[in-house]
Amino acid sequence: MIRGIVKTCSPEDTAKVFGSFDFNARMIEKVFGVCIRNRSEEDGSDAIEITGEDTDTVGAATRTVECLKQLAAYSDGIPEQTLRYVIDMVKDGREGELLDLSDNCICITTKGKPIKARTVGQKYYVDAIKNNTVIFGIGPAGTGKTFLAVAMAVKALREKQVSRIILTRPAIEAGEKLGFLPGDLQSKIDPYLRPLYDALFELMGYESYQRNVEKQIIEIAPLAYMRGRTLDDSFIIFDEAQNATGEQMKMFLTRLGTNSKAVITGDLTQTDLPYGQVSGLSTAVKIVGDIEGIAVHRFTDRDVVRHHLVQKIIVAYDRYEKEAARRHAEHSDEKQKFRYKKYGDTKQ
Repeated sequence: MIRGIVKTCSPEDTAKVFGSFDFNARMIEKVFGVCIRNRSEEDGSDAIEITGEDTDTVGAATRTVECLKQLAAYSDGIPEQTLRYVIDMVKDGREGELLDLSDNCICITTKGKPIKARTVGQKYYVDAIKNNTVIFGIGPAGTGKTFLAVAMAVKALREKQVSRIILTRPAIEAGEKLGFLPGDLQSKIDPYLRPLYDALFELMGYESYQRNVEKQIIEIAPLAYMRGRTLDDSFIIFDEAQNATGEQMKMFLTRLGTNSKAVITGDLTQTDLPYGQVSGLSTAVKIVGDIEGIAVHRFTDRDVVRHHLVQKIIVAYDRYEKEAARRHAEHSDEKQKFRYKKYGDTKQ
């Protein structure tokens, strides 16, 4: 029997690692085929014992528990998605990268909740925002692209690095258009900017948000209203940028003024532009992505921090789309071969 031991500071820390109703421990047992139990050491300290028949699996399970212990020391609990992420990282031999997640608080919400990067990909994204002027955050839904950008904007505002936050996005949706919605401009753009509002409410509180809007410290505007402006001393967030045209993206990128930072987020797999129109986001990354001071961060499905099913849904859609593209390419080749056989050439 192979045995691994992870010492903890107290029974409370052990309970955090085990999770609610021992969910985390049972998940690790199932994945690695080991047995996990709590025990008291001779010196009175608490410990977690991992036993099994195979050295590799016991070692991997022990490293997983070690990682969870470190993460638990800086949080109230370990969500299921975080547990699954840690297991995947250990399987890949990348658990050393998780050490940076232990204490990386970005800011504190009005309710006292610390906001942190929950995956290595998110940590790299936050670092890119700190160290660059223009940042492209590209990836699937649920990876925290928008929320972390807003958190960094609030942090910059609190620390007086900037004097205002500007939020914008294209008013393009698969449904009602901007002009058909009732009310003034603010009422019209509210539905399009709801994810940004939700993040600001959580980070600042509703009353603080309203005061800052009234003082124009926080500004919300459709992308079309950016033309002709120079945005100085601002933290600008351009959300849902996959729905911008090439002309709109160029216009936005040239609005940047002195002492400003721009974060541009989008998911290139969820474009609402008319069929056949190329997203300005994908074009911009190719054109300016190599310029010094501009960073491009690409999230993967592993960075999804919503329900674990969201990650599986993204992987399933990605697999389906790749298979559909492969079948389309094969069908096109067959048509081309048929034309060559029938007409002796491949010209239209």
